[in-house]
Amino acid sequence: MVTGASGFVARHLIPLLLERGWHVKAAVRNQQTFDVLQLRFSESALRANMTPVVVGEVDGKTEWQRSLEGVAAVVHLAARAHILHDKSPDPEREFFRVNVEGTGNLAEQSIRSGVKRFVFISSIGAMTSLSDEVLDEDSPCRPNTPYGCSKLKAERLLVELAQGSTMAWTILRPTLVYGPGNPGNMERLIRLVKSGFPLPFGGVRNRRSFLFVGNLVDAIVAGLERLNAVNRVFLVSDGEDLSTPDLIRRIAEHMNCPARLLPVPSNLLKMGGWLGDFMERIALKPFVLNGGVIERLLGSLAVDSRCIRTSLNWFSPFTVDEGLSLTVGQK
Repeated sequence: MVTGASGFVARHLIPLLLERGWHVKAAVRNQQTFDVLQLRFSESALRANMTPVVVGEVDGKTEWQRSLEGVAAVVHLAARAHILHDKSPDPEREFFRVNVEGTGNLAEQSIRSGVKRFVFISSIGAMTSLSDEVLDEDSPCRPNTPYGCSKLKAERLLVELAQGSTMAWTILRPTLVYGPGNPGNMERLIRLVKSGFPLPFGGVRNRRSFLFVGNLVDAIVAGLERLNAVNRVFLVSDGEDLSTPDLIRRIAEHMNCPARLLPVPSNLLKMGGWLGDFMERIALKPFVLNGGVIERLLGSLAVDSRCIRTSLNWFSPFTVDEGLSLTVGQK
């Protein structure tokens, strides 16, 4: 069973699982997403092996028992993601309700239903959102956002619940995921490059890891199928780190347009981010370059993903350039 089956990652994961011979129960929130999923796979030769199931809101009260009947493995993608303009009166509570209580509830019911494998898609945010040091699986976890804290708590709850049971777990911590159809920071950056407007990041000397969605879903399948993945945590990335200027140049190259970069001091960029935050509060709508976006474009967050490659004999099927080309081609 795949949770969050109408989401970005699941749209790429489910076809791969079907190709590998899995029968997939695709858990969605409501009838509308159920209908969309049915339509998406209506012309697939493997549609008979995919069954959508409506489970409602994912939290500590979700009833999973009927959906889990006959299920041998669960890939838990459903989550409350970091929301740029969160309108919830208590975002931290919402992260806990969905990401922690929702994961714990699903894990408990999976154990009772006899599920043998549970693959949890966490986030590098469970460790931190910025780091000058290259992270690996042994690096300390110091999450600094409500989203990251909720993901780490969910990981620990899953491990605690599974201890002494017959259900094995695997936790994947992806870096920033990009790919065709994914709204987010990468899409924003692609739009900026496409605009031809000079970008003030020529002097940035950071280092960041990225993960193409095609590589992520392949790693998920490896975590699901390989015995060496049992009860392990893995960091996942494309395997090549880029600075912000390098990323902009690569994007521009794949778009056949010039990369217009200006070397602007970081302090001025941060002031621009604060101005963006101010404009958002005044206009009550997103601004292209706000403080959070500037922080991520200036800061470093690189990982060493050799562990999953050596332990599972896993190799990312797409290079960074191949992933960017496929992503940019959809814009």
